[in-house]
Amino acid sequence: DIPSHLDDLPPTLLKKDYANLPIMNSVDDVVKRLLSLEMASQKEKMKVKTQQLVEKVRRSPNDNGSFELLSLFFPVAVLTARIRTLEEHLQRHPKDKRNRRWMLMSLDRRRKMLGYLRRVNYSTFENTCKHLDIQYSPPQPYSRHVTKRWLVKKALCIKVFQEKQKLKAAERLKQRREWQARARAARAQQE
Repeated sequence: DIPSHLDDLPPTLLKKDYANLPIMNSVDDVVKRLLSLEMASQKEKMKVKTQQLVEKVRRSPNDNGSFELLSLFFPVAVLTARIRTLEEHLQRHPKDKRNRRWMLMSLDRRRKMLGYLRRVNYSTFENTCKHLDIQYSPPQPYSRHVTKRWLVKKALCIKVFQEKQKLKAAERLKQRREWQARARAARAQQE
């Protein structure tokens, strides 16, 4: 049983092009089924999913070209629709590595967009996640795998750095003493 994200739509819903035609009331069920989303191509189903998700995040019915919609919500909604479609596909075809890679890349892009949205406008980020049913988890901080070789190398680098600092300190002390000697000689000459 594969979960469908078109649950809001009945399978007999007609494609957008045929929904408003008056002749569709007199057509028999076989033709209606052929023109329904059930028989639609993957591309058409994807368009419907994307449109549904964009409708969820749109602030008002008249909001078609606002900056937030086009630059933030729309790409996140498109990626979410793509991710959900790929999840359904991968449940049917678990060995499909190419589409798994596409899904992971889309997840990464969406995570980056949501991270940006979270930094810029947190309330909008929360609303978007709530409307699209997304659970955002911030990326883990970078942590290095500690090995014996890495520890030895780090210790050597620290030791080299400390030796270099000692040499610089000795050189600075020598320069300071020269400056003080010159300053004393200049004062002695002035007096």
